[in-house]
Amino acid sequence: MPRSGPIPGSDFLQLIKDDAPKHGLTTWLTEGLRDAISQGRLPTGSALPATRRLAGELGISRGVVVEAYQRLIDEGLAGARTGAGTVVIARGTPAGEPRDRRRLLDRLRLPLPPDDSIDLDLSPGVPDLAAFPRAGWLRAERAVLGEVSAAELGYGDPSGTPRLRAELAAWLARTRGVRAEPDDVIVVSGVAQALGLLAQTLRASGTTAVAVEDPGSRGARDQLEHWGVRGVPAPVDDEGVRVDTLTEPVAVLTPAHQFPTGVVLGPARRRALLTWASRGGLIVEDDYDAEHRYDRSPVAALQGSLPDHVAYAGSVSKSLAPGMRLGWLVAPRRLQDTLLAAKHATDLGNPALPQLVLARLLASGDYERHLRHVRTRQRRRRDALLAGLRTHLPEARVAGVAAGLHLLVMMDGDTPDTVLAARAAAAGVLVHPLSWHRIAPGPPGLVIGYAAQPPDRLSSVGRRLSEAFRRGR
Repeated sequence: MPRSGPIPGSDFLQLIKDDAPKHGLTTWLTEGLRDAISQGRLPTGSALPATRRLAGELGISRGVVVEAYQRLIDEGLAGARTGAGTVVIARGTPAGEPRDRRRLLDRLRLPLPPDDSIDLDLSPGVPDLAAFPRAGWLRAERAVLGEVSAAELGYGDPSGTPRLRAELAAWLARTRGVRAEPDDVIVVSGVAQALGLLAQTLRASGTTAVAVEDPGSRGARDQLEHWGVRGVPAPVDDEGVRVDTLTEPVAVLTPAHQFPTGVVLGPARRRALLTWASRGGLIVEDDYDAEHRYDRSPVAALQGSLPDHVAYAGSVSKSLAPGMRLGWLVAPRRLQDTLLAAKHATDLGNPALPQLVLARLLASGDYERHLRHVRTRQRRRRDALLAGLRTHLPEARVAGVAAGLHLLVMMDGDTPDTVLAARAAAAGVLVHPLSWHRIAPGPPGLVIGYAAQPPDRLSSVGRRLSEAFRRGR
């Protein structure tokens, strides 16, 4: 019978305190815990020792233990449960055994639903899936099926169906100032694929490093690195990326709504960036969250100012649903042949039917009506979260409120943001520590998404975080 009670002390780790390294204590402890789980010394259902007790027995700081426990939670091996502390929820996979699928997906940093200990998932980048226009999509799909030709359902142009590329070119010109003909548009499976295709093209031409925002999208860096292109950090401040720090010939940026800080690239920086690109640089413009704005006018895409030096990418992942896997890439014409060859070799092109449905939604105006509806919903959610934070965490500095689907909460003090996030998780609230999205060290912060939760739940976040932080002191 597996033991379900608390583990009494540190003996199960089989670690020798005198062997602890001077640096890398967190990794040392995490590996010891992981080995104990995989070898059965920590059975599923057992509660880990209290962080303060384990720290005392091992002669290390409590923050190291908290961070190690959080890494187990991140890997899906443990969960924080009210009244029970941190509990083992899955057995690790010893060498030579088949890999557990969830652990594999965790290792690949793929988004997964949180475990049962989390009752309020505030992960950034998760849209309001309940707002998906089911009735409108169904009407458009029925209309498309009634008129689609047999040829349109066959192997077609890998760059996408002509109808969707024409509608996207017109819509992007009208709403984002993008300058493109339909033949300049490549339909992709989201911005992730756009980055993958660009990385393959850049790598083939000898580019092995690009500038990336710091802090910036960890997912974008992972995508580039998978294809052999290393991200070199370029600092971000209140005006956006520091153009004077760009040392690589390519810069991957989110200028309309920077992730995760939420800042908009300032006018002076914008001019400096375009000047930099005109001298031989390439800007990869991820138009992240551009549709979701509440308290400011839209900022035009950079691509419209310098189309020969900007590769522009966007998707419907935040406006419709990530599961649609529909996006677009508008690249300088000198790159298009190579990109299209890579797209064809990857998947022969996106499914035709969803492309035709999206084309109809764009042509009818239903897509823009949906965006207006979603903006109204998201504004209410943002306001509820912001009011609670200002009431219960008045000492916090909140940024990125004018647009997007998340807020950035900057905290004073020297408590690591991974510890703050672990305390929040112990209280059932899942947020991202800002350090997850950094390359160089920086001030602590929390990235809090609000799109997927209703206002009544978001209004309690400030109080729950405040209580969790006080308990952890």
